[in-house]
Amino acid sequence: MAQQHPSKLVIASRESRLAMWQAEHVRARLSQLYPQCSIEILGMTTRGDQILDRALSKVGGKGLFVKELEVAMAEGRADLAVHSLKDVPMELPEGFALAAVLEREDPRDAFVSNDYSSLADLPAGAIVGTSSLRRQALISARYPQLVIKPLRGNLDTRLGKLDRGDYAAIILAAAGLKRLGLPQRIKSLLAPEDSLPAAGQGAMAIEIAERKDGLDMKAILAPLNDLPTAQAVTAERKVSKVFGGSCQVPLAAFAKVDGSQMHLRAMVATPDGTRVARAEVTGAATDAEALGAQAAEQLRAQDAEAILAVCAAEQADAMNPNAAPSA
Repeated sequence: MAQQHPSKLVIASRESRLAMWQAEHVRARLSQLYPQCSIEILGMTTRGDQILDRALSKVGGKGLFVKELEVAMAEGRADLAVHSLKDVPMELPEGFALAAVLEREDPRDAFVSNDYSSLADLPAGAIVGTSSLRRQALISARYPQLVIKPLRGNLDTRLGKLDRGDYAAIILAAAGLKRLGLPQRIKSLLAPEDSLPAAGQGAMAIEIAERKDGLDMKAILAPLNDLPTAQAVTAERKVSKVFGGSCQVPLAAFAKVDGSQMHLRAMVATPDGTRVARAEVTGAATDAEALGAQAAEQLRAQDAEAILAVCAAEQADAMNPNAAPSA
């Protein structure tokens, strides 16, 4: 049976400048594939965009950025949602699926500062802003003399806080800066060996919901799927999923696909970086899920659960202001 082409599609997106760039990018790709199709973007504000006075790990984690978009799809107001993959929870609600993962942008972390060229150049006591427990752990482990403070808001808001002098430097995903035409703000890129990226960092994903009208959205979106990226992020997200991956967990996982082979590295740490477990596996890219599970087992053998228990206790204290301080 011939593939049914859509006459109209609505893309749900957060309204930040980066999210809208991503939605516009997908719209342009789909317009090339289906020139007769009318494609609209439904901009939405999520709870993750509204709660800016607390670290993401303290207010519910990744799902805060996708829930409203999923509701729009469930109600038939949107046909697909475009996400930064690292914002997407490891477990999607029933009836939802990731239909495509686009080719990855630069997955590395970027050092951004108006006065210094790298983390190593920062003086003791300098304030570094980051929204990520993973980055906090990695920086604290290598540069214990630096002060790490939370940094929330969209990309422009974060850069504004740096420019205002609230921070000596901030750490951002290189992908977002490059997509928005701001590569000049990057003073240096952190090598994955020094700052292992988050699962899915630099990749965009398209989420869909079950439909009753027979339109096969997975087939419609299939041409946008980049197989090497999809394989890499499958392995990365498997590691994170094993440990209940969310913003509450300082966990990193990064895979590189070279031809038919995949090399996957993973890390879990306490937020202060004093305890770190690392894993490294290589195998067939087609065995992405199994490689992720292998890496998770290596971490588990290094007492990853105990490390994460420390994180959980710290998060519980942070969520409960009346609790007695942890020992």
